[in-house]
Amino acid sequence: MSELIQRIVVHRPGGYERLELEEVARPSLGPHDVEVETESIGVNFADVVVRLGLYPSAKKYVGWPITPGFEFAGRVRRVGSSVTRFRPGGAVLGATLFGAYSSSVVVNEDYLFERPPALDPLAAGAFLVAPLTAWYALRTLGAVGPGKKVLVHSAAGGVGSMMVQIARVLGAYVVGVVGSQAKVRSVEALGANAVLVRGSQAWADQARSLAPQGFDVVLDANGYETLRASYRLLCPTGRLVIYGAHSMMSRGKARPNWLRLAWGYLLTPRFHPLNLTNDNKSVLAFNLSYLFDEVPTFRAAMTEVLTWFSDGQLQAPQVQAFDFERVGEAHRALQSGKTTGKLVLRTARDTRSV
Repeated sequence: MSELIQRIVVHRPGGYERLELEEVARPSLGPHDVEVETESIGVNFADVVVRLGLYPSAKKYVGWPITPGFEFAGRVRRVGSSVTRFRPGGAVLGATLFGAYSSSVVVNEDYLFERPPALDPLAAGAFLVAPLTAWYALRTLGAVGPGKKVLVHSAAGGVGSMMVQIARVLGAYVVGVVGSQAKVRSVEALGANAVLVRGSQAWADQARSLAPQGFDVVLDANGYETLRASYRLLCPTGRLVIYGAHSMMSRGKARPNWLRLAWGYLLTPRFHPLNLTNDNKSVLAFNLSYLFDEVPTFRAAMTEVLTWFSDGQLQAPQVQAFDFERVGEAHRALQSGKTTGKLVLRTARDTRSV
């Protein structure tokens, strides 16, 4: 057994060139740990923010150097002495608090799940972060149920597309918002009741016409570009759920534009408690990495998500795969804003999407 594995390491923040491929010692196992030889690794916008040095929890939990990545899929290589759920050779998908950009990942068994036979190995590597984000936003914060009206921004993206599907599973009326006409059809195929193009100045008016009394839940990771309109579109008792601020990032740029960041910060609306009380609306926000220790919630969410998938109620994400060493190209593609579905890094050469 080789004592070395490969990892993508970022020693200091910056552009795509900071994603360096290195060989490091194979990690040891604790009694409840499992080593997984990865086949597929999800690439998320949070990974880009980690690379840029702008992700607070990365600094809090890891610091520099850091290996990005929150989700992966592969085969069990070794198990700790107290592990009973998994055996070597088993197909699994899992989550880790950073460190997934690696040919081998060691995690506690609580953060692993058996891969359903129908779930393609490549898609499995991108089947945790998006479903978990969507589930927590809709189930826990949004309290979405039958008859609720939900508006999903960036509905063609990895998280947005999962939000559209889960909201429909929960019985909601769903309106998706996308950045271009080219993405409309893919969101319609996910079951959205209506799809609006944000490039149109009238998108908010169109959304209002679809929900004259307002939306029960609006899900927004755009930031200042849409937050004001999102809040105005809420009905009384409505909930604005925020899980990112992508519009503060320069599209297609390898490094942060500090002037844009500062300008975006200044333009971000402030929601005063007295106004919220008078409007009878709520603004909620979360960062999934800070919820990593909520093991019962994590397992309940993934158990339900995997059941929905096995029952045919959720589709596996459409993925675009990049070879492991092309991680910089994957980040560049994600930052372009032109992708749909999910991006993954492929570590096993014989793994292909079907």
